[in-house]
Amino acid sequence: MQVMCDAYTPAGDPIPTNKRHNAAKIFSHPNVASEVPWYGIEQEYTLMQKGVNWPIGWPVGGFPGPQGPYYCGVGADKAIGRDIVDAHYKACLYAGIGISGVNGEVMPGQWEFQVGPVEGISAGDQVWVARYLLERITEISGVNVSFDPKPVPGDWNGAGAHCNYSTKTMRNDGGLQVIKKAIEKLQLKHKEHIAAYGEGNERRLTGKHETADINTFSWGVANRGASVRVGRDTEKEGKGYFEDRRPASNMDPYVVTSMIAETTILG
Repeated sequence: MQVMCDAYTPAGDPIPTNKRHNAAKIFSHPNVASEVPWYGIEQEYTLMQKGVNWPIGWPVGGFPGPQGPYYCGVGADKAIGRDIVDAHYKACLYAGIGISGVNGEVMPGQWEFQVGPVEGISAGDQVWVARYLLERITEISGVNVSFDPKPVPGDWNGAGAHCNYSTKTMRNDGGLQVIKKAIEKLQLKHKEHIAAYGEGNERRLTGKHETADINTFSWGVANRGASVRVGRDTEKEGKGYFEDRRPASNMDPYVVTSMIAETTILG
């Protein structure tokens, strides 16, 4: 049986790494709760060779062929580590995690799983347990998992944890205007969000490899090079959700989800 719990000092204060405590306060705020915030987290990660800080399927000290054929790829030379990925999503289903998909990523040896849509504090709970299950499965397989946002420097994609988000008013008619106002609020707090969105993120958010530059906030429809992306369907229907593409793969999901709710709803 898996158990997820808060950790406190003997005096009853949350320990420094207990980010759930503050997130629970934000999500229990009546203004936030009434908006029923939904999240979909895209958790990217890299499978690394044990004892060598280098992705699986890569020649040690060398490189595979350039990026292009690996994203959502098939075949032994393109989809490296699928047995681990499949075992992980099955374990998540068995554990009751709201896992909604998996895919091979742009860099070989890199994968992604998605959790959501999940409401409020549950998004953080489920991503943490899903990460734990991945650690256990890679351990059995003799492989390490890295959540580093840029595990291989150079002309290779980094690893993020894109956060898809909507509120009740965003999902209802006229929601696109609510989304635009929320994005304006995020722009005003760009620096604060970046500071809380994961360590080493400056190595990933360079303006290249499907990222926006770390110092510049931008948004666009169907734009993978923007800080925040609004889907084409959302624009067409005038309601829906948006995607914050800034969080790094090593972000704390409690911090990111609650911060987005706090900025966009409580402002």
